[in-house]
Amino acid sequence: MFKYEIIIYWSEQDDRFIAEAPELPGCMADGKTYQQCLQQVEKVMREWIDYAKELGREVPEPKGRLVYA
Repeated sequence: MFKYEIIIYWSEQDDRFIAEAPELPGCMADGKTYQQCLQQVEKVMREWIDYAKELGREVPEPKGRLVYA
């Protein structure tokens, strides 16, 4: 659905999978399973984009794979 990069990792501290969409600041979700986490972050991304548009804010264009050091 989205072309934004999603990073999913396991958090021992939270005992859950955590997903982040780095191109959408603050856009994160979690889930007990990998699949649930992915579903949740897709929902949050949709809400993030809808809310940004509602506020008249710019929605960043997806850049694809990001590079981290």
